[in-house]
Amino acid sequence: MRHYFSTKVKVVLVLAVILTAGLAVTGSLTGLTVGEMFVQGVLTPLRTGASALTAQAERFYDYLFRYEALEAENTALKEELAQMRDDALAAESVQRENDRLRALLELKEEHEDYQLVDAYIISWSSSDFSSTCTINRGTSSGIETGMCAITESGEVVGLVTEAGSNYAVIRTILDSSLEISAIISSSGYSGMVSGSYVTGEEGLLRMDYLSSAAIIRNNDQVVTAGSTVYPRNLTLGYIVDAGFNDSGVSKYAILEPAADISSLEQVFILTDFSTE
Repeated sequence: MRHYFSTKVKVVLVLAVILTAGLAVTGSLTGLTVGEMFVQGVLTPLRTGASALTAQAERFYDYLFRYEALEAENTALKEELAQMRDDALAAESVQRENDRLRALLELKEEHEDYQLVDAYIISWSSSDFSSTCTINRGTSSGIETGMCAITESGEVVGLVTEAGSNYAVIRTILDSSLEISAIISSSGYSGMVSGSYVTGEEGLLRMDYLSSAAIIRNNDQVVTAGSTVYPRNLTLGYIVDAGFNDSGVSKYAILEPAADISSLEQVFILTDFSTE
């Protein structure tokens, strides 16, 4: 047992000598004392930890900075996209107006007697069988009640039923109370056209009082017969269905309106025309 402990002591002493020698050699190479090397040994892990924390903090700061920069860029891109959409919508609006003006020019070349006042629709009012809209022109622009409203292509929109100095109300052809004398272009058969008053036929026109002998075909064009209110041959619509009235004495026809009433932006009021 005594020999065992003495050997152990010898090993410790040898290790101490080797460690002392190693520290001496390292000190001579690095120029540090044993105490300084001890301090370095203690501080190195702390410095390593501090460096890691600093690097992590720098990465977090960079992330926040990049996030703010990306957010600002995203906001700028959204604003740019919104502006591009506005520009596209404005361009489309200008294109539609140019198309309307070209069509109107053709209409006026064909009907030199037409005196027209352009107006924009500012509001709509409709129920089951009633349909009106308000425009931004009135008596100060020469518009009066009883004048006909049409599209740039000569399609009937309706009739002015109320007029103020800077506005007017148009009862559209979809209104069941507005009746217009009309004829089928291909055959000359006549009848009265109004907004359909039958449930399920909303948005369509109905031509009543057609002769029981009338030949009625789908896609036949129906136009105005001509009066002091509506010039002759303004387009009302196209036949999509037909049949006999309940009495069986006369026929009727269902028409798709020529004017796309729900999408109208601008109309033209016919203030004067030749009835000859």
